[in-house]
Amino acid sequence: MGLPWYRVHTIVLNDPGRLIAVHLMHTALVSGWAGSMALYELAIFDPSDSVLNPMWRQGMFVLPFMTRLGVTGSWGAWSIFSGKDVVNPGIWSYEGVAAAHIILSGLLFLAAIWHWVYWELEVFDLNRSGYAFLFDNSILDFPKIFGIHLLLSSILCLGFGIFHVTGIFGPGIWVSDPYGISGSIQHVEPVWGAEGFDPLNPAGISAHHIAAGLFGVLPSVFHINARPPRLLYKLLKMGNIETVLSSSIAAVFWSAFIVSGTMWYGSAATPIELFGPTRYQWDKGFFQQEIQREVQTSLNNGLSLSEAWKAIPRQLAFYDYIGNNPAKGGLFRVGAMNNGDGIARSWIGHPVFSDKEGNELFVRRMPTFFETFPVLLVDKEGIVRADIPFRRAESKYSIEQIGVKVSFFGGNNDGLTFNDPASVKEFARRSQLGELFEFDRTTLESDGVFRTSPRGWFTFGHLSFALLFFFGHIWHGGRTLFRDIQSGIDPYMEDNIEFGAFQKLGDISTTKTLVPDNNYVSLTKSLAPKNKL
Repeated sequence: MGLPWYRVHTIVLNDPGRLIAVHLMHTALVSGWAGSMALYELAIFDPSDSVLNPMWRQGMFVLPFMTRLGVTGSWGAWSIFSGKDVVNPGIWSYEGVAAAHIILSGLLFLAAIWHWVYWELEVFDLNRSGYAFLFDNSILDFPKIFGIHLLLSSILCLGFGIFHVTGIFGPGIWVSDPYGISGSIQHVEPVWGAEGFDPLNPAGISAHHIAAGLFGVLPSVFHINARPPRLLYKLLKMGNIETVLSSSIAAVFWSAFIVSGTMWYGSAATPIELFGPTRYQWDKGFFQQEIQREVQTSLNNGLSLSEAWKAIPRQLAFYDYIGNNPAKGGLFRVGAMNNGDGIARSWIGHPVFSDKEGNELFVRRMPTFFETFPVLLVDKEGIVRADIPFRRAESKYSIEQIGVKVSFFGGNNDGLTFNDPASVKEFARRSQLGELFEFDRTTLESDGVFRTSPRGWFTFGHLSFALLFFFGHIWHGGRTLFRDIQSGIDPYMEDNIEFGAFQKLGDISTTKTLVPDNNYVSLTKSLAPKNKL
């Protein structure tokens, strides 16, 4: 009888060769997917405008991760900074990294086949180590395997922090300002004070990798050389491979929860230029406040209002647009952000509304989780002064009644003023969504429905897997810890349940000496054959 699909993993029980094989194959699949996905994204990526058409607007998923680790150039003669300018990235270009992953995938695939065929390996064997008599002749030395894995991962973690991030032997990592304007690859020195725990401080990335690597080496050496007490070994079921599976899943789901948080809420490891803004930057008016601060600074320096708005970076203005909010796109609206509102081509300018008395009015912006929102124009004190009414017959603050006009500063419409109600209403509606931009909806046949960014997809995917792995950890942990209860018979109680050993089956408190039944004894004597002699 063949094994059902959910039991086929039993083939790797006490089989180090095939256990290695399945892990090699899993790594090959992951590496192959990463390389193939990178090549696909490079085939459709447009690097011509990194300000209004960045990679996160185009739905790139693996390119941002490559970029934050120091890959910025392509063999196609462009870089992430300069578009189509000719650069010489060397072997570690986007294509080079993708090819390296695919080559690694092929080698791992061959190694997995070899280890599956030549599975009879005498490694990690308790019988050879001399500890088998302590642990009921278990085949695999799981504590030693754990120590080896921890040692290798600690060395890798330590090397990444010391060499790659700091630039001693590596390019460094992506470092930017809080507003996502000046991002570039930089060497990062570690900091060892409390500021290293700031999730927005890139110096903490280097420090934490160095500290975690050094800390991991010590227990790994301990686990390689020491063996747990027999009682602890039995209590935690260390000799069962399902225990290894359960504890491994715990490490994975914990990491998935952590990176989901750092991605969604923002951190130094998830820069805005590569993954897009967070929803909370729109909710708090983060970019809007910075724009107003820069404009006010320019005005204090003697510049005109038009000159002040012209000095605002287009990238900063583009961040202050609700279409770049990852929470505006539904999880089941497939495609890149550009498939929704289109490809941003230019900044129209900043609209300034005023009534017939000259009072400046501000359009109330749409909250994140609204699809529609009333158009309200308020003064500096927050009092509604004009609106676009639902019922014109009952309106008191309509654009026509209040005499609202709009003037533009910066962008394509710099210096223009519109007085006609139709134009004023159009720009008022669009101002609900933040700064005004011109979009090309023809090229991609964009449908006008907002999409989420890679920040949203990454968070959703990793939260889903984290929850799945959490329940998997509980499931497999329960199976291995309560295996005896699930099977119904404790394998260590075979003597107790031997038929006839006790008066009550399985109850060792009952005596093994049976009390004779007098009636039974009399009957057997009467039926016994007579001695004819």
